[in-house]
Amino acid sequence: MREWKRIKTEDSRITWSFSTHTRTQTHSSHTAEKRCNGKPFDIFTLRFRERKCARRLTKRPNCMAMGGGSVAGVIVPSVKSEPPEPATEGLASSSPLLPVAQEPQSQLPAPDSAVAVMEVDARGNDREAVDAASLDKDVLCPICMQIIKDAFLTSCGHNFCYMCIATHLQNKSDCPCCAQYLTTSQIFPNFLLNKLLMKASACQIAKAASPVEQVRLAFQQGCDVSMKELDSLIVVLTDKKKRMEQEEAESNLQIMHEFLYCLRRQKLEELNEIQKDLGYIKEDINAVERHRIELHRARERCSVKLRMLADDSSVKTSWPSLMDKRNGSSIGTQNRLPDLQATTTNSLSLQKKDSDSQNTQVGSTVARKRRVHAQFNDLQECYLQKRRHWEKQAHKQEEREGRNVKGEGYHDGLKDFQSVLSTFTRYSRLRVIAELRHGDLFHSADIISSIEFDRDNELFATAGVSRRIKVFEFASVVNEQADVQCPVVEMSTRSKLSCLSWNKYTKNYIASSDYEGIVTVWDVTTRQSVMEYEEHEKRAWSLDFSRTEPTMLVSGSDDCKVKIWCTRQEASVLNIDMKANICSVKYNPGSSFHVAVGSADHQIHYYDLRKINQPLHIFNGHRKAVSYVKFLSNHELSSASTDSTLRLWDVKQNIPLRTFRGHVNEKNFVGLTVNSEYIACGSETNEVFVYHKAISRPAASHGFSSDATDGEEAGSYFTSAVCWKNDSPTMITANSRGTIKVLVLAE
Repeated sequence: MREWKRIKTEDSRITWSFSTHTRTQTHSSHTAEKRCNGKPFDIFTLRFRERKCARRLTKRPNCMAMGGGSVAGVIVPSVKSEPPEPATEGLASSSPLLPVAQEPQSQLPAPDSAVAVMEVDARGNDREAVDAASLDKDVLCPICMQIIKDAFLTSCGHNFCYMCIATHLQNKSDCPCCAQYLTTSQIFPNFLLNKLLMKASACQIAKAASPVEQVRLAFQQGCDVSMKELDSLIVVLTDKKKRMEQEEAESNLQIMHEFLYCLRRQKLEELNEIQKDLGYIKEDINAVERHRIELHRARERCSVKLRMLADDSSVKTSWPSLMDKRNGSSIGTQNRLPDLQATTTNSLSLQKKDSDSQNTQVGSTVARKRRVHAQFNDLQECYLQKRRHWEKQAHKQEEREGRNVKGEGYHDGLKDFQSVLSTFTRYSRLRVIAELRHGDLFHSADIISSIEFDRDNELFATAGVSRRIKVFEFASVVNEQADVQCPVVEMSTRSKLSCLSWNKYTKNYIASSDYEGIVTVWDVTTRQSVMEYEEHEKRAWSLDFSRTEPTMLVSGSDDCKVKIWCTRQEASVLNIDMKANICSVKYNPGSSFHVAVGSADHQIHYYDLRKINQPLHIFNGHRKAVSYVKFLSNHELSSASTDSTLRLWDVKQNIPLRTFRGHVNEKNFVGLTVNSEYIACGSETNEVFVYHKAISRPAASHGFSSDATDGEEAGSYFTSAVCWKNDSPTMITANSRGTIKVLVLAE
């Protein structure tokens, strides 16, 4: 059995020994020393620690001794299942525990303790309150540096978490603190330390608990309370409950009052807005009615004049002249009779034509009214938006000029909306006027990536994965209905083509970008390349000639670079480094210094090339890569994204104007084209969609559904390119099978 031993040495020193820890006291010399793990300490350090331990033990003389470096005693190994009772015979006892000291002043701490002093109540009851701040760092496991869990004591007197020391002994056979030889058979559970730590943890949890939890725990633990105390406690709790109920009711009423007040304010603002809108509507109704009356009167005046002219001509034709009467000429009268009949017939035919045209006009009006009711909500929003905008502009002008600028006739907002209403209701479908089917018989995969009209809209060029630029004459395609149309010019390239751009000044110049990152300028008349730029490191997706400076060219690539080229130079003149792949670039049609860039970071960057360190504006709103950017005007920019939306932006005011939905675009480049009023794009459903720029829903659509042959699904192809013919209602579109169609907007 392990025990403390009393050893008398030759130099009259008495040594108490347990395992490798020794405590030496010298009687005959002042050179006493204390060794702990082989490290010497002088006598002053030893006495200081003894006095410190004595001061800690003054609060309770019968404090339980603790081992492993505790200032109150030493806990020694025990192999029993229950923690043994402390022995009282003396230090030489064979008990596993060190006897409890009767006099705290003579009780000295064992060296290298791993347990902190736990202050207990002077009455000696079991309700110790141990604060977390008072726990010594010695209650931490030397391995994991956390509070010891399932404490185990080693034969050398150190305490560890069981899992920590067990894991350590699987790798090494020594003590982590003193490096003494140690095995798993030399570690023992420290029941006393575990009990003290559990009490300390319980006290800490109790102190951290709320007052209600503390009261509940006290009653659960069998706290002795008299009936009088319970009555007083119930009264206090009842009063507290009433006060809390009153406070909660008051809080609920305050919240309700604030909500109703905010709702009232909001509805009043809406009412004021509605009253203003009603005022605008009333004013515009009066203006439209006045204009209708004026038109009706003008039409009546025109009809009266036409009837008077018709009556005069019939009188002159039907009645012979005075000279004929005098001469009694019957021949003249007979000659005029056919003229009279012809005049009558012409007037009847004109009346019939007028009647037919009126019937046609009535049918067209009914159809347009139907379209208005179908898109009533969008049209209502457009009207109110434009009316409010122009009203604000009028107020600003009045404040600047100090006078009333309102005049007779239509309001500017009503004029703006009238143009939208007339153009939107004018067309309802797309009609095919020409078609080119599978012109390239030697390339089954003939996805057309780009279609572009030249400066005069006489020629259009196509390019795609077939590595060919084909130039067609538009008039011959429309007027000569042939099974296969041959291009007037064809140029071969080394790689698949991604984009085309005609020069806006030099009619025979066209630029192309390909999958190898090469930007090439071609002369269509000679069918030869004029310039080749190979600075892009990856696939170049887009390029565009400047309208105002025709020698300047911009391109964007997967290498995250935007490059500005000049056709008079062999290298790029400007480079913009970005953080994402570039999908589309476009010059502002009114400036050679402003460029819009659509990228894979879901953003549109608008740059001034005179200051490229940061963009002028960054437009956010798309949820996926921006595949196309196109300008409708100098301040209106349209963008397409693979999130199946189109968006319209104001580049001057840096605000979004509208979002268009209806087509499907999630992974492919489906094309985008714009004119002054309409936006058109392709769809992965093999359709073409046309939007009016003021309405969010499609105005017309057309499908390539007839392209799918037997055994092929209709959704296996998608629209890949679209292009308007300037500001006309005619457009050219192509799909991934290589079919090209010429479409026109129709009623």
